[in-house]
Amino acid sequence: MAKYNGPKCRQCRREGMKLFLKGERCHTEKCAIEKRNFPPGQHGKDRKPKIVGYGLQLREKQKARRYYGVLEGQFRNLFEKANKMKGVTGEVMLGLLERRLDNVIYRMGLGTSRSSARQVVRHGHVNVNGKRLNIPSYTVRPNDIVEIRESAKNNSNILQSRDATAHQPTPPWLEMDREALKGRIIGIPKREDLVQIQLNEQLIVELYSK
Repeated sequence: MAKYNGPKCRQCRREGMKLFLKGERCHTEKCAIEKRNFPPGQHGKDRKPKIVGYGLQLREKQKARRYYGVLEGQFRNLFEKANKMKGVTGEVMLGLLERRLDNVIYRMGLGTSRSSARQVVRHGHVNVNGKRLNIPSYTVRPNDIVEIRESAKNNSNILQSRDATAHQPTPPWLEMDREALKGRIIGIPKREDLVQIQLNEQLIVELYSK
């Protein structure tokens, strides 16, 4: 499936929830969900179809994909990987998504959205355990040190993102030094740590298990 290049707010409206794709705009009254909380399209405001069975499973999968900004092939491969690991497949899958390097940079507050965090990684501004890494899908592990490279610590976009996201709490599986633009992975994300994610991961497991 090709990369989606259309309006990001359209995706939030389609899923009926905030996916936080537009950074700080999502926290203001300008957010599309606040202004037009109905599906996009000519008849979106009038039609309210009842979604059951496969439709529910598909919508949950699409929500997760769009929330984390991954393509269909990547998402399917990640599910297969989670299915082979110990533990509850859905929870393991969410843990792997959370430990993607682009998501870690976002959780550290060094990107106002996952797309901007992905750009920080792509541009080679990130070190993992002292080595430069520009792969957004890289999976970090406990005790990994993630930091902004010395040459990029004065990057205005990164500093503005840090200041704009200062109000956001750091997740319990991540230790963050905002002044040094540095973080350490202190554990594996657990489902109870992801209460802000409004997903039913079991429906995704059922979809892919058919």
